[in-house]
Amino acid sequence: MMKFIRRSLYLKFLLGYLLFGVAGFLAVSTLSARLTESYLIKSRARTLYDEANLIAAAYSGVYDGKALPLQSAYPQLEAVSTYLRAEIWIMDKNGAIVIDSAHSWDGRTIPDFDPTATGNRSYTVGSYFGSFPETVLSVSAPITGNYRTYGYVVIHLRMNYVREDAMQILNLVYISYGIVFLLSLTFLFIFHFAVYRPLAAITEGARQFADGNLTHRIPVRSEDEMGYLATTMNGMAEKLARLEEDERRFIANVSHDFRSPLTSIKGFSEAILDGTIPPEQREKYMRRVIAESERLSKLTENMLRLNTLNPGQTLHRSVFELNALIRATAESFEPQCKAKHIHISLLFAEEQSFVYADALRIQQVLYNLTDNAIKFSPENSEIEIACTEHRNRMEISVSDSGIGIPDEDLSRIFDRFFKGDRSRGQDKMGAGLGLAIAREVMLAHGESLEATQRTEGGSRFVFTLPKADEKNLRH
Repeated sequence: MMKFIRRSLYLKFLLGYLLFGVAGFLAVSTLSARLTESYLIKSRARTLYDEANLIAAAYSGVYDGKALPLQSAYPQLEAVSTYLRAEIWIMDKNGAIVIDSAHSWDGRTIPDFDPTATGNRSYTVGSYFGSFPETVLSVSAPITGNYRTYGYVVIHLRMNYVREDAMQILNLVYISYGIVFLLSLTFLFIFHFAVYRPLAAITEGARQFADGNLTHRIPVRSEDEMGYLATTMNGMAEKLARLEEDERRFIANVSHDFRSPLTSIKGFSEAILDGTIPPEQREKYMRRVIAESERLSKLTENMLRLNTLNPGQTLHRSVFELNALIRATAESFEPQCKAKHIHISLLFAEEQSFVYADALRIQQVLYNLTDNAIKFSPENSEIEIACTEHRNRMEISVSDSGIGIPDEDLSRIFDRFFKGDRSRGQDKMGAGLGLAIAREVMLAHGESLEATQRTEGGSRFVFTLPKADEKNLRH
């Protein structure tokens, strides 16, 4: 519904924009026509008036109060008339036309001639006292001599010429307006395809994600900021979907891991109480109950520890001897190693290696990595724990020759809720939290923990620790 409303609003905006463009064109064309014609009338009137004054000044000196022979003015008047595309009259003060450049009004008298009819303007627009069947622009200049007015120079320009010039200017205005409108439409279409459609798709994607549809994907059609935003949101949806799937898998795994020992505890306890288990075997099964209880306690402790770990947690850093910590951790796995005939090989680059870190947390990392290696190593195999120096840091690696890590699981092996499918058949005693805890501890130290496949088979986990410097050693 919201999508339909947004689309309807956008269509209304487009329709309004087109209507605005058409209305703007009509308004501009009407106003421009009037303004252009008014401007051209005044401009042409000034030009004609200046020319009339020049002609009047040229011939005013020949007047001596009598009729003057002005026939010699024809050639010049005809030339000026042709240049101005106008008709030039020389009239006496009574309205009689002495000379007409077109030779059509010679000797005629203008009825009702009134030289003061123009008022304070230098021009008139009309038929000039009914002399023309069409509208003309007329200007007049007096011919004076000896402080007297003897006649007038009148120039007529047909308004058709003015309108033709105005139309040429208006055509330029219309073309310019059309170009601007087309450019604005082009910008609007670019905005539609480059901004609106991607933004609408991103908005729809955000709505789908908010509604829980994490399988929806926003189409990525460009590599600009919009494309980057769409890609980022798709990646966010993938991570959320993965997190949701991991949470479901985690709940299923934890439920399975809790159900198994609870079932054993309940079954053994009921068997002891109802006498199914004979008295001489009760101690054996009570130890099984205790073992299952310890398993539940360990699982719960790991889950709580994982939730309290974060990269900004407070660490109790101190200087300690790393080789001794590795030996102690390896020795704690002696029963498990004997049961599977696994040999742990320790390789140290130096007799003693001092590091500055939280010893208890690092021991937990070593314990989890070693425990993981033993779980996934076959019988009669070897686990190698090596400690070497690399760029003023100590590099610790735990390598096994087990089933290895599938390529598709390498990028997720440290996820909190991740547990590979292969581990379900091999490790029914855990919930896949050991590696996640190890990674969180190393992130809290500002160090990395990486997993790789060994070419000879098995997997290798590597992390680094800062060496203790002189300042740390004094403390």
